[in-house]
Amino acid sequence: MSLITWKDEFSVGVAAVDLEHRELIELINGLEAGMRECATQTMVVETLGEIYARISAHFALEEKIMRKARYDSFATHKHDHERLLDELLDVIDSVDAAGRYDRAGLSRDLDRWFSDHFRTHDAQLHQKLG
Repeated sequence: MSLITWKDEFSVGVAAVDLEHRELIELINGLEAGMRECATQTMVVETLGEIYARISAHFALEEKIMRKARYDSFATHKHDHERLLDELLDVIDSVDAAGRYDRAGLSRDLDRWFSDHFRTHDAQLHQKLG
C-alpha cells in the first residue's frame, strides 16, 4: 500500500509540474516502503536529502511559472514552500542527530505536508492556470 496515492486534485494542469508531483510521490512512497522494511537511519537521511533536493528544484519551477503568470497568491504559496523545506530540513537534522527515526511519525508528516500542499496551494494554482 502506498503512503500517498496520486489524485487528479493534485494536478496543476502544467505537464512538467504534474510529472514532478508524480515523481515526488513515488520517491516519498519508496522511502515509506523502505522504512516498513526497517531501512537504516543512513538510508532514511540520504533519501530525505534526495527528497529535499528534488522538492527544492520542483518549487523553483512552480515559482517560475507563478511569476510568469503573475499569480496573485505567489507570496503565500512561496511561503508554504519555504515552510515545507524548513520543516524537512529539521526532520533530516533530527534523524541524523538521533541516529534513529520514528517510521509512523515520519510517514504521517510526509503525507500531511505534501498532500495538504497539493490539495490547497497547488489546487488554487491549478484554478488560476486552468
